[in-house]
Amino acid sequence: MKPTAPLQLSHSIRHILLFLLAMWFNTSAHSEIVNLDSGNIDEILGNADVALVNFYADWCRFSQMLHPIFEEASSVVKEEFPDSKHVVFARVDCDQHADIAQRYRISKYPTLKLFRNGMMMKREYRGQRSVSALADFIKQQKNDPVQEILNLSELETVDRSKRNIIGFFEQRDSDNYRVFEKVSNILRDDCVFLAAFGSVAKPERYSGDNVIYKPLGENSPDMVYLGSLTNFDLTFAWTQDKCVPLVREITFENGEELTEEGLPFLILFHLKEDTASLEKFQHETARQLISEKGTINFLHADCDKFRHPLLHIHKTPADCPVIAIDSFRHMYLFPNFKDLDTPGTLKQFVLDLHSGKLHREFHHGPDPTDDAPGQPSEAASSPPESSFQKLAPSEHRYTILKREKDEL
Repeated sequence: MKPTAPLQLSHSIRHILLFLLAMWFNTSAHSEIVNLDSGNIDEILGNADVALVNFYADWCRFSQMLHPIFEEASSVVKEEFPDSKHVVFARVDCDQHADIAQRYRISKYPTLKLFRNGMMMKREYRGQRSVSALADFIKQQKNDPVQEILNLSELETVDRSKRNIIGFFEQRDSDNYRVFEKVSNILRDDCVFLAAFGSVAKPERYSGDNVIYKPLGENSPDMVYLGSLTNFDLTFAWTQDKCVPLVREITFENGEELTEEGLPFLILFHLKEDTASLEKFQHETARQLISEKGTINFLHADCDKFRHPLLHIHKTPADCPVIAIDSFRHMYLFPNFKDLDTPGTLKQFVLDLHSGKLHREFHHGPDPTDDAPGQPSEAASSPPESSFQKLAPSEHRYTILKREKDEL
């Protein structure tokens, strides 16, 4: 008898098998992953101390490769943290839930975002995409962010090169401390949190439980929180204001995450030792632009490290301090640093970006004025292309078993 030829699966049969496999994957009794949608996302993430969310698309082969790794990592972590109030592994099908993808500004797949108490952290997970790396990352997030003070003399050696938030509580098991702990869990990457309890804290509890902020610098005076310690929103807002400076430093290490926030950059380029220019920029930013917080990122950069962006605007470290806006399309130069403290000048520079005036005038020359409506425009010019857009994620960054070296 002539042997039968191997069966050749048709294109449609292969699709059916893949569909059934996907259905099994999504309904597997062993699955530890929560599928998020608009109806459950707020409740599930809000009730979890820590959540790692995989934003994926089925057509993306890297998303497909990550699925089994993500699920196995979830199973490993669940053995140590079985309570969903402590740790959640979840995923969002961004094709099916485009509204959620838009809400969290997801534009590439797969993206792994960390949430603490329902709040998305700015830094997405960029580590190795292996079971052990993902599991270790989440276990680290469960470490207590609050260092206990056993003797008040320890405060004399607090590292003043970092921002320190210190709480003094009658007891650990209290509503006041639970709010403090929740805030510290969310802002643990931005501040150092310390707490003293009972008899150790008593000398600092002359008016009851209290929280103080020790700013950067040995001679900077402490600041006391005057709001209600049981009000999470007030406590968080005050602490965030102290832990996250209005003007942040941009480096090659954090450039990608700052770019991913999606806001244009207002940058002071200054020499590292030129602290006077930085202080002046910080002061004028707070004075003129506090209302623009949330529409633009206020940054400062080391001129020597960021020579390339300076070259884009025809400047060198010898020209610093220099102020520029990078819109991620073009770079625009603030005319003269000496005009920084002229009332309204810096704010108008930012408003001209938002109105499109900077872009318009660079391409078509100055706008006509009311005094000379028929006056011809000066010759149009072309603004330098964005330099910091190059810090956005590399198109080769999505690997599963090893981390790319060229992410920035």
